[in-house]
Amino acid sequence: MEEIRQLSASLEDYIEAIYHIITEKQVARGKDITARLGVSGASVTEALRSLSKKGLINYAPYEVITLTDAGRITAEDVIRRHNALKQFFIEVLAIDDAIAEQGACKIEHTAPPEVIARMVNFIKFLEQCPRGGKELIQGFSDFCEKGQTRLDCGDCVSQCLKNTSKDSRQKKQLTP
Repeated sequence: MEEIRQLSASLEDYIEAIYHIITEKQVARGKDITARLGVSGASVTEALRSLSKKGLINYAPYEVITLTDAGRITAEDVIRRHNALKQFFIEVLAIDDAIAEQGACKIEHTAPPEVIARMVNFIKFLEQCPRGGKELIQGFSDFCEKGQTRLDCGDCVSQCLKNTSKDSRQKKQLTP
């Protein structure tokens, strides 16, 4: 078995497709991969041989394809990166779902893990920060569409402070 190395973007697409097909149908076949990725049978065969040599799939011609444990872990990592990017594009950058999907597909192969982790943490931060949350994201979306904010920044900060102090008072009332 060849040592597992960094996969090309193409092989990551194949292993991701295999994972999704197995999730949907319990098994994957070459024709399923061909249909899902819109590639030729010869391309699929070449990719399957390569993934098999790397120990990521169990493959024999005309048989079902399964992921090895290493293949499953690799596929889940690609999918995790994809989903994190897509979520960031949609929820933070207010990008349309279809465009976010395209962007995630391209960037998932090249973004370092630290970048993905930071993006996930940024989303969590925005959701928890009193100055952030859905209002901040919606404000950014509006800004992208109209080129201006809904409120003057000073008004926004004042509103945030009012909401924060109101939340603090409510928490104190609930605390015995």
